[in-house]
Amino acid sequence: MLKLYRSYIKRLFDLTAVVPSVIILSPLLMLIGFMVRMRIGSPALFRQVRPGQHGKPFTIYKFRTMTDDRDGDENLLPDGERLTRLGWFLRKASMDELPELFNVLKGDMSLVGPRPLLIQYLDRYTPEQARRHEVKPGITGWAQVNGRNTITWKQKFEYDVWYVDNQSLGLDLKILALTTWKILKREGINQPGQATMEEFKGFGNKHE
Repeated sequence: MLKLYRSYIKRLFDLTAVVPSVIILSPLLMLIGFMVRMRIGSPALFRQVRPGQHGKPFTIYKFRTMTDDRDGDENLLPDGERLTRLGWFLRKASMDELPELFNVLKGDMSLVGPRPLLIQYLDRYTPEQARRHEVKPGITGWAQVNGRNTITWKQKFEYDVWYVDNQSLGLDLKILALTTWKILKREGINQPGQATMEEFKGFGNKHE
């Protein structure tokens, strides 16, 4: 049953939910895009290559929340200094993630699954942690409704692998409902003193 859900039902569920969502949200997407271009700059979309299912690279889309401000040596300033007021609001309301709906339409992502992290993290996982890539990454996931950026990397990966082994339509619906509640409560957006989450530096150190 798990194989059937992962191979067919989950994709059908994603498309059934996302196609009307994109149509309904298109005015909001255009408004946010316009505001980002006016307040932060062009382009309005942030694009970055992330690892997808089985580690296959894909380009993720988000609304920009930070400027490209640099120091005297042309190095980007810390995230916290580049995060704008508009960007902070978009992150707080999780609206910066809305363009990822197009990643779901393309088939690179699912509505629910482990969050796609950075390419450079791939060789830092333990074999067990790397199992998070057995499924498509998601806009939200089990780790996101159990602490998001306020839990440790070790806990996050444990939640991700648990989801891989236990995914079902019922669990996905539960995660989507909990995600809506978390967004309304605006919980777990960032770690104290961080714009989002500190860098994952590998297994076996204080950054687990």
